[in-house]
Amino acid sequence: MTPRRRPRLPTWALLGALLGASATTWPWPAEAHRAAALCTSTREPALALRLSQDIAAVLKGRDGTVSVAVHDPARELRCRLDDTLAYDSASVAKVLIMQAVLGRAEELGRAPTRLEARRMKAMITRSDNTAASDLWQGLSRARLNRVLREAGAQDTVLGHDRYWGLTRTTARDQLALLAAVSRRAEAMNLMGQVAHDQAWGVSAGAPRTVKVHLKNGWLPRATHAWRVHSIGIARPASPAPGGALDYRIALLSHDNPTMRYGVRTLEGIALVVHRALSGGGTAARGFTPPEKISETPDGSAPYEPPGARPPERTDPTEQAPPKAPPEQGPGPAGRTAAPTSRTARVRRRAPRRPRSRPSE
Repeated sequence: MTPRRRPRLPTWALLGALLGASATTWPWPAEAHRAAALCTSTREPALALRLSQDIAAVLKGRDGTVSVAVHDPARELRCRLDDTLAYDSASVAKVLIMQAVLGRAEELGRAPTRLEARRMKAMITRSDNTAASDLWQGLSRARLNRVLREAGAQDTVLGHDRYWGLTRTTARDQLALLAAVSRRAEAMNLMGQVAHDQAWGVSAGAPRTVKVHLKNGWLPRATHAWRVHSIGIARPASPAPGGALDYRIALLSHDNPTMRYGVRTLEGIALVVHRALSGGGTAARGFTPPEKISETPDGSAPYEPPGARPPERTDPTEQAPPKAPPEQGPGPAGRTAAPTSRTARVRRRAPRRPRSRPSE
């Protein structure tokens, strides 16, 4: 009989306990991951293999659908797990908006205006939706698509009208966009100032010597439940000789039964990535405590409770109102248009009668 191998790292026992403590048995169908986590590196193949195993170990037994994309240029290391699977972007779309605004200012040979700078800061550091909507509406779809094309994003489809939060994107495209964003000092500065209560996800497990510049998204919808996303760039917390530390992480997920569950899954992945790529050290930020996660949507798209269905009509003679476009609902700033009254709909459907002339 072949003897059972003992775990390679004793820290996995602690990690497993932490992950297991939050993995309450949910009445939610687990979706099997379609591919094993795969990291490759021409310079450090052993490190890539170990990181592949560590990511797979974190995801083992976790519900939901998760995509992973990691790139460490110095090590020529890449990790890909379902990185071409499409998700609703939620608030990570704000990084694209910021990149487009900064690019436009650069083309015009100027710095961002005071109003643009104020809106970008609110949009990135506090995830302000009104600021995001104002900037989005000032950008043409042609410009936004050009930003994506120049970054090398291949599969992202912009949300219609004002609904930037329903932009469809992939982990691979988010990684490409992060590479473009990383070359803009102003963008890095804003992503490094995200409010503490929104700085979960890819920051988990980063040592004190590492600064993570990030943006997150969290949104429940009627299908696929909670989308929980976290993207970021890791660099030295202070200037250091060599300055070789520079890697990017994009973690996208949906089918999470709660926001807390999704955050814990992503933070488990982030922890092993930082441990492998930053050389260890005391973590500046561990897992986000469950009580610090609000379960409140980021407001980037119309609110839909997971599993919600439209009410059934009981009167078969009643005509259904005209279907609204999928994006219709609460606006990005959280405002909801008043529904058209039934009387008004009936008036619109009724044929117009010719007006009779008054008798002379």
